[in-house]
Amino acid sequence: MLVHLIDGTYELFRHFYGLRRFKKEDPPLGAVAGVLGTVLEMIEGGATHVGVATDHVIESFRNDLWPGYKTGDGVEPALAAQFQPLEDALAAAGVVVWPMVELEADDGLASAAHLASESSEVEKVCIWANDKDLAQCVRGDRVVQVDRRSGAIRNAAGVRAKFGVDPERIPDFLALTGDPQDGYPGVAGIGAVTAARLIDRYGPIERFPPEALGTSREPALLFKTLATLRTDAPLFATVDALRWRGPTSAFADWLTRLEAPRLTERAERLRPRA
Repeated sequence: MLVHLIDGTYELFRHFYGLRRFKKEDPPLGAVAGVLGTVLEMIEGGATHVGVATDHVIESFRNDLWPGYKTGDGVEPALAAQFQPLEDALAAAGVVVWPMVELEADDGLASAAHLASESSEVEKVCIWANDKDLAQCVRGDRVVQVDRRSGAIRNAAGVRAKFGVDPERIPDFLALTGDPQDGYPGVAGIGAVTAARLIDRYGPIERFPPEALGTSREPALLFKTLATLRTDAPLFATVDALRWRGPTSAFADWLTRLEAPRLTERAERLRPRA
C-alpha cells in the first residue's frame, strides 16, 4: 500500500497563481477546483490512500516563540477566501483533510507520515510538498518527499545530496541557515556549505562546542525548535482511515458551485473504484 500526503495550502497557492497567469480576473473558487483536480488525478493514477493537510489559519504556536515567524498578513483576499472552501470541498469529495490550527500543515504531514510509516501494511509514504523542513520526515526509501516543482522524488540519499546532511539533521541545518519562507534568519555568516560541514563534524547543535556558535548558540537552538516538525498530532487511528471511498452526497453541490463539469465526469468515472 502507498500512502499519499498532500500539502493542501501549497497546492492552493500554486493553482491560484497559476490561474492568474491565464485569467484576467481571479475565479472565486478557481484554485479550489485546481486542487481537487490534482487530487483526482492522483486517484486516477491508482492512489487509494490519500490525506491532505491545510493551514486552517496561517499562525501557529511558533508565532509565540519568534515574533518574526510567518503570519497570514499579505495573503491576498481572493486567495484567503478559498481556504475554508478548499477544506469543505475536499471533504465532500471523500478525501481525508486535516485543517491545522495550533499546528501547521507541515506538522500535519509530519504526523501523518509518522503514523502511516508505523503500519506494516504501508510499503511507502509519499509527501507531496516543497517545504524544506519536510525533508526531515524522509526515512530511507520508505518515506519520501516529492518536489512539486521538479517532480524529483527524494529518499534519504536524495536529501543528503541536496542539503549535505541526513534527514534527521534538517532542523539543525535550517536553524543555522535560516528559512526566509517561515520568517527566521538563521545564524549570520553561516551558509549551506558551512552548516553542513559543522553538522557533519559535531552532530546536532546541542553537541556543538561553545566556540562554534558563540553568542548565536541560544538563537540557533530557538530556530531549531521552530524548524522541528511535530509528529504527535492524533490524526487517525489506523491507516485504513485514509482510504478513498468515493465522493459524498454533498459533492454534487460543490461541483455546481465550482462550475467544473470535467471534475464531475472524472469523479463519476472514479466512483466504481472507491
